[in-house]
Amino acid sequence: MLNNSYCSDKYQYTMGKSFYDCGMKDKTAIFNLFYRKAPENNNWAVVSGVDEVLEMIGNLGNMPADFFEKFLPGPDYAEFREYLSRMKFTGNVYAMREGEIAFPSQPVIIVEGPVIEAQVLETPMLCIMNHQMAVATKASRVCRATNRPVSEFGSRRAHGPWAATYGAKAAIIAGCSNTSNILTGAMFGCGSTGTMAHSYVTSFGCSVEGEHKAFDSYIKTHMNEPLILLIDTYDSLKCGILNAMRAYRENGIDDTYRYGYGIRLDSGDLAYLSCECRRILDENGFRKCRIFATNSLDEYIISDLERQGACIDSYGVGDAIATSKANPCFGNVYKLVQIDGQPVLKRSEDKAKLINPGFQITYRITRTDPEKGEIFKADVTCLRGDGLTEKIENGETFTIYDENDRYKFKTFEAGTYMAKPLQIKVMEGGRRCVPEHTLTEKKAYYDDTLMHFSPSERRLINPHYYKVDISDTLYDLKMNIINRLVSEINNFSL
Repeated sequence: MLNNSYCSDKYQYTMGKSFYDCGMKDKTAIFNLFYRKAPENNNWAVVSGVDEVLEMIGNLGNMPADFFEKFLPGPDYAEFREYLSRMKFTGNVYAMREGEIAFPSQPVIIVEGPVIEAQVLETPMLCIMNHQMAVATKASRVCRATNRPVSEFGSRRAHGPWAATYGAKAAIIAGCSNTSNILTGAMFGCGSTGTMAHSYVTSFGCSVEGEHKAFDSYIKTHMNEPLILLIDTYDSLKCGILNAMRAYRENGIDDTYRYGYGIRLDSGDLAYLSCECRRILDENGFRKCRIFATNSLDEYIISDLERQGACIDSYGVGDAIATSKANPCFGNVYKLVQIDGQPVLKRSEDKAKLINPGFQITYRITRTDPEKGEIFKADVTCLRGDGLTEKIENGETFTIYDENDRYKFKTFEAGTYMAKPLQIKVMEGGRRCVPEHTLTEKKAYYDDTLMHFSPSERRLINPHYYKVDISDTLYDLKMNIINRLVSEINNFSL
């Protein structure tokens, strides 16, 4: 099997050799994984992939020296290859929980360890997190477009088996009720769902009577299971719905069938067809027969179907979720923020690419509303141990200021708020130090977290932006480093 720890770029290892040869390999580095902008003008992103990252980190150092010779050949690399074959990660990792809602610039994962060990994690870590967070964030958008269940059906469109399997996992965390992927179901204990394709119907003969035979045979071979019949192979209203009702009636399936039964529409005007099917089903006594819709759906189409009053009980969504179709490339980056206790940053003329230096921690501030319960009010990222961190940890009064407009501020009085850190230590000394949550627990955590944001912050179009700031100490540190660099650059000459 492929060792994902080495799904990497060569420059991680050319840099590593320089660290090794220059005696820098044991310098303590801190790297932050974060993103700069959420896709599709979303307010935020959904965290998924942390468990796979920890598994990947644990597999570092499990390859023989001759493996490294394939991309680091020659005698000059011999000693370094031997080192790499034994190099395990020995540092600490801090991370947000899977199912957490993360905002731009907040550290999703913080890696603290010897610089060479931390550096080589960049590419495989970004590969895992960018894929799963893209899928999870898109799934969240799709599921927020409706109050009805959404199934993930995108394996055939995913970018390979690994993407299909873990993408389905990410989609379930972020709101999907189930997946068609059997490997995801087996690996994560969430089960899988599915009934038939058009080829099943046509295999019984390309005729109206063949369609009835297909439905009848399916019911007989799947009795005491949920039943969904695909009715649009030939004509949804003129024969499909009629053959479905006929087959159900002949096999004694009606509203008393406790496992659930229904029909699926996969083409045509879904709003019109669903309403007509609902009318026909109700008139014939099939009032609990559910209508399931598929066919290149996304959050915008689903929202439009809901506005039109479509009689659809649940949706199946494929490529829009599996490939995060509108925004397939998520923007997580992995940046060095501190080396041997000295905060560092990458300066850029593009303001959006300016990073926060130093060893950080983010707090989510909550207030209790008499009617709405606990409501998230703000996130603030601090330098660990700075003055604001101490005030928050001690429950004291504090004020946070908008980084881009210092005249915008918000004060939280002592006794009026609660706070929790978003990044927790998940690996200590190279070993996992927290229990693994089940997929069901991750999904429940996401669902609960989402409900603590206001409806205006959860909406898909023009969401109200949640307050996200940094501490004064972090702001001052960043500006001091930038001002010093600018002065050095302006005075630099050969």
